[in-house]
Amino acid sequence: MVRGQNVMCGDRFAPREVGVRDGRIAAIEPLGAGLQGARVVELADDETLIPGLVDTHVHVNEPGRTEWEGFATATRAAAAGGVTTIVDMPLNSVPATVNVAALEYKRLFAQQNAFVDIGFWGGAIPGNKADLRPLHDDGVFGFKCFLLHSGVDEFPHLEADEMEEALAEVKTFDSLLIVHAEDSRTIDRAPQPNGAVYENFLKSRPRGAENIAIAEVIERTRWTGGRSHILHLSSSDAIPMIRSAKNDGLDITVETCPHYLTLLSEEIPDGATAFKCCPPVREVSNREKLWEGLIDGTIDYIVSDHSPSTLDLKDLGNGDFGVAWGGVSSLQLGLSLIWTEARRRGVGLERVVRWMATRPAERVGLRGKGRLSLGYDADMAVFAQDESYVVDAQRLNHKNPITPYQGKVLSGKVRTTFVGGREVDYETPTGRLLGRGQA
Repeated sequence: MVRGQNVMCGDRFAPREVGVRDGRIAAIEPLGAGLQGARVVELADDETLIPGLVDTHVHVNEPGRTEWEGFATATRAAAAGGVTTIVDMPLNSVPATVNVAALEYKRLFAQQNAFVDIGFWGGAIPGNKADLRPLHDDGVFGFKCFLLHSGVDEFPHLEADEMEEALAEVKTFDSLLIVHAEDSRTIDRAPQPNGAVYENFLKSRPRGAENIAIAEVIERTRWTGGRSHILHLSSSDAIPMIRSAKNDGLDITVETCPHYLTLLSEEIPDGATAFKCCPPVREVSNREKLWEGLIDGTIDYIVSDHSPSTLDLKDLGNGDFGVAWGGVSSLQLGLSLIWTEARRRGVGLERVVRWMATRPAERVGLRGKGRLSLGYDADMAVFAQDESYVVDAQRLNHKNPITPYQGKVLSGKVRTTFVGGREVDYETPTGRLLGRGQA
C-alpha cells in the first residue's frame, strides 16, 4: 500500500491511499482511510506518485548488437527513469523481427533480463507480407516500416506503394503501421553531411523530406482506411497537414521525442556527434511550434526513440556527422527532460504524464497501463518533481556512456519505481514479456 499527499488521480493530484494486490491496483481511497498492506510505503512531502511511463519507441538491439545495448541495461535505464513498459523496435537486432522465428529468438534473450515489462513491434519490409499476420497472432503490437534506408541493411525500406500495400494488409486484422517518414529522393538530392559542421548535417536532412513522406502516409492512410502512426516528428511544417488529416477522421497519430523538444540546432557545437539523430534536431522556431502542436493535441505523445550505439560508432575522435551513427540515448532521462522544459512553460505534470504514459498506452492497446486506476497494473513511479541533478553519462544505466545532455541540470528525479507492485531493485529482473493479446 502506498499513501501520500500527492497521488495522481485522473488529471489531478490528491491525498490518496493506493492498495495493491497480485500486481494490480485493488483500491484507491482518500488519505486517512486506513488501508492495510503487507508493506506500507509512505511518500515524503516532496514526492508525487505517478503511473509508470510507457515508452513505445526503444531500440534494445539484442540479440546481434548487444554491444550497442541489451535488455538488462535498457530496462534498468527505463526503470531508473520511471518507465515501466517499453515496446522494442524490430530493427538493429540481428535478426530483425520480421517473422515469428526472429520474434521468438528475441524473446529468449529478453525473458531473463527484463527489469520492466516489454512488448515488441514487428517489421514490415519488402517481401514479408505473408509474415505480418503470423507476427500479429504471436503478439506484436504493430509493424514498423521505413520510407528510406533504415541505417542497417538487414531492414530494407518500403517504397510508398509498398507501404500502402502493408497498410491494407494490417487493416485486415486491425493492426497498426508505424512509419519512419523521411523521403529518400529528397535526401538523395540534399547536400552531403560530411564533416564536423552541424549545419551541414542539418541541410542533409531537410524538413521537406519529412513533409513529403508524411503527406504520403496521410494519403495512403486515407486511401486504405488503415491505422497509421508517424514516428519521431521533427519538422513542425507537417503539423497543419496532420491536424487536417485528423479533422478528416483518419486514424492517424504522431509522436515526438525529448531531443526535439529540448535541444536546439543553434546550440550544437561542431563535431558534437552525440547530438546526431535522424531526423535531426532543428532550430528554436521549429521547437516552439512542436510544443504548440503538443499542447493543442495535434501531436499525441512523447517517446524516447532510444537509439544507442557503441562510442566508436559515434566517431567521437573525428566528429564527422557524415560518418557517426544517428541516434540519441535518453531512455533514463526522458521524464526529467520533459518536466524541466514543461514546468518552464507553465505546463503541469499531469499533462506530461498524459503525453508519456496514458496516450502511448492507449494507442498501442496496453489497456492495463498508463494510469493509476482500479484494475490497472500497479506500475508506479515515486517522482520528486523539485529535486534537481546534473546529468553524468558515466552514472546512467545505458550500456554506453554517451549523451548529448552531459552536464545539463535537470529538474525532477525518480526515486523509486514499481512494476506490477514490486519495487525494482536493479538486481532481480521481474518484468514480463507482453503480447498484444495478453496486454
